Amino acid sequence: MDHFHYCEGQYFAEGVSLARIASAVGTPCYVYSRAILEQRWRLFDDAFGDYPHRIHYSVKANGNLAILRLLCQMGSGFDIVSGGELERVLKAGGRPDDMVFSGVGKRESEITSALESGIHCINVESAAELDRVNRIAGTLGAVADLALRINPDVDPHTHPYIATGLRENKFGIPIDEVPDLVRQAHDANHGLAILVHNLPNCHRLSPRWNAFWSWFSVCSKRGCN
Repeated sequence: MDHFHYCEGQYFAEGVSLARIASAVGTPCYVYSRAILEQRWRLFDDAFGDYPHRIHYSVKANGNLAILRLLCQMGSGFDIVSGGELERVLKAGGRPDDMVFSGVGKRESEITSALESGIHCINVESAAELDRVNRIAGTLGAVADLALRINPDVDPHTHPYIATGLRENKFGIPIDEVPDLVRQAHDANHGLAILVHNLPNCHRLSPRWNAFWSWFSVCSKRGCN
């Protein structure tokens, strides 16, 4: 059902005229439909059926506190890329143990806050970042749950300005560095998973298949989940 629609020359959101909203609160303003958000989230969740899964909403898409609270109420997890986003999700009622901390260039204060809060997982993007996490976790006396994000060096065959997943891109760890980093993480007793860059904006199957085999080859050699 479309909860945004025209009627007699006016645009409505869930039966309320946007002109009336603008008159009440002024402009510019942003209007969201709770009904649409709930509908789309459930549609995505239901697609997995009985298969065990978790949904993590990317906070960078929209960090509005009302939206985050709604998603919390629906049982959503969250994908964050900064300490500020961590604070917003916590303020909205989100659980740290259902958050994943992604993104490059995490500051030491952000890693510290994530570990202190008991975050579910930190996605590590480089050898330097793993060193930073190890040092901070050691100071805190904490054990971190980590995921090493592999750069598969696969051409996604998309526009060069938005292409990721190639060695020259900033995201992810080069495959030849992964074995040493796995050993370092194991030596520090961290929980560990290995992820592969998902090649956004890629509309062909072959690059994704090649990226999968890059991930599989590393996991099978290192015995990681």
